[in-house]
Amino acid sequence: MTEDAAGEAKSRPGRRSAEETRRRLIDAAETVLRENGYAGTSARTIAAAADVNAALVFYHFGGVDQLLLAALDRSTAERMEMHAVTAGAARTVEELVEAAVTIYRTDLERGYLAQFSELVAAAVTKPALRAEISTRAEPWVAFVEEHWQRVVGGSPLAKILPARDVADAALTFYLGVNLFSVIDPDRQRTDGVLDLARRLAPRARLLTMRLPGRRG
Repeated sequence: MTEDAAGEAKSRPGRRSAEETRRRLIDAAETVLRENGYAGTSARTIAAAADVNAALVFYHFGGVDQLLLAALDRSTAERMEMHAVTAGAARTVEELVEAAVTIYRTDLERGYLAQFSELVAAAVTKPALRAEISTRAEPWVAFVEEHWQRVVGGSPLAKILPARDVADAALTFYLGVNLFSVIDPDRQRTDGVLDLARRLAPRARLLTMRLPGRRG
């Protein structure tokens, strides 16, 4: 038995399975990152929260960053499924804005926003992590593009605000708002930005009328 495997056997009452150990580590990684930030996240703090041997972080995932990415992948899958329902119900720009607000507030309350933002901040000085985060951001860009195009595609508004530009703006807001909370602790100013989007959305209604198709 390897030293790491022996550590796993010692750490699990009743011989906890490898799958269970991985799940506990991912659960703990999410919690520690959200509560302590990236700087306060280590193999030791994660293992302590999971009640396992710290060596198992490396045995199962290869390192702390790989474990944090595995946790991000799991939360992304959960969020994508949940938010697809919210965004998919929107049929107008106003409803799309309300869906975006709901998604933002849900991610904020459940800690998803903090989880992603902490990893993005850490990636600034870690090129390998930066590449991984960039890859994982693309599905969300595609998500926004898809729903924007579905609601306003073929309209004058779609020409004024192309789907890719809207998606990039949405992701920029999503990441920036977490940093903005440092100077907006009660989030009143952030709420003001969301209210502004709500007020502007009805004014875009005329611009969402589909353009007639060209005749041959």
